[in-house]
Amino acid sequence: MLSPLTSLKQNSFLRRGLYGLLAAVMAVTIGLATPTPSQAGIFDLIFQGIRYVQLGNLSDQDEVNLGSQIDQQLKAQGVKVYNRNSSINAYINEVGQRLAANSDRPNIPYTFQVVEDDSINAFATAGGYVYIQSGLIKAASNEAELAGVMAHEIGHIGGRHAINQMRQTALASGVAGALEVSQDTLVNLGVQLALQLPNSREAEYDADRRGFNTLGRAGYDPRGFITFMQKLEGGSTAEFLSTHPNPGNRVSNLQRMNSEGLYPNNGVGTDANAYKNHIRGL
Repeated sequence: MLSPLTSLKQNSFLRRGLYGLLAAVMAVTIGLATPTPSQAGIFDLIFQGIRYVQLGNLSDQDEVNLGSQIDQQLKAQGVKVYNRNSSINAYINEVGQRLAANSDRPNIPYTFQVVEDDSINAFATAGGYVYIQSGLIKAASNEAELAGVMAHEIGHIGGRHAINQMRQTALASGVAGALEVSQDTLVNLGVQLALQLPNSREAEYDADRRGFNTLGRAGYDPRGFITFMQKLEGGSTAEFLSTHPNPGNRVSNLQRMNSEGLYPNNGVGTDANAYKNHIRGL
């Protein structure tokens, strides 16, 4: 039998433990808890059967998993991956992997996919997923131009722009606490951002800068990026410009970077005939 003093101590200990547990649950539920390494996983928070994602502490692997789920949802909503010519898919992947290896985030896996759509556009989501529409591939005059656009999209991944925009959109719309948002909501946000919402001007400048450096490090002639952007500026129907805000001086910024001479204008990737042979049948 316990003494009165021992019993009192145990009751006090239990009350403190219960209050501490309740406080911790409330803090996490309203999104105010400070994440710890054990909470960093994309599937670590589960409340009432709903999985939550901690945007404030997302690991590379968690981001790749999120990108995979967004990819599945994009396809479920009608994004059609081109599959009529495997050699074209292999070619786009070869160019993409060459760029990815020279990017700011070379240590995550990258997935490059051709979207069967004649409009001129490309986009990227979280976790290394890059989509190049067939219309853009046809609009490019050579591999350096194509690689310039792809490097730009890889630049968005390098800057984690999709994750940052998801966080800002979720917080602004009131669907997220300070740290977490439901997994399904986040996937839907990722789809919406990829297909409809434009990137910020700051994100575009950052992706241009990162893309230009990636292109140069990969050995391509950096002028390919410039000539393709000039081509887009001259056409008002390019869907790329509706999802990638163009304030009018992006080309001049790229020209300024090129004038610094960090990467040689070596002509690599500018053979138009070789490019036509690679995309023949698209």
